[in-house]
Amino acid sequence: MTDSELNVDLRGLPIETLNDFWDAVSGPCGLPEWFGRNLDAWSDTIVTRGISEVIDSHDALVVHVDRRGLFDGNRQEAAVLAGIFDGERNRLVVHGPA
Repeated sequence: MTDSELNVDLRGLPIETLNDFWDAVSGPCGLPEWFGRNLDAWSDTIVTRGISEVIDSHDALVVHVDRRGLFDGNRQEAAVLAGIFDGERNRLVVHGPA
């Protein structure tokens, strides 16, 4: 590891669903084709590690999103997704008006 952060900036992208989120993070996070595209697979990827060489080569993952669509504050699936990020090694930063 390189004592570095992988910053994935998804601001400006239309993320309305979890599928949109998977589409948006796949490239920058180096997710393999066989990635499960579900919350358990994401947890394995960012918490357990060993799935993405890109994520594994950094000490921390920071994903930036806009407070709209999936992340407008009212979506249960977004809350569950956000809960997978531990706030230290893996952070989800939601930008925009509260």
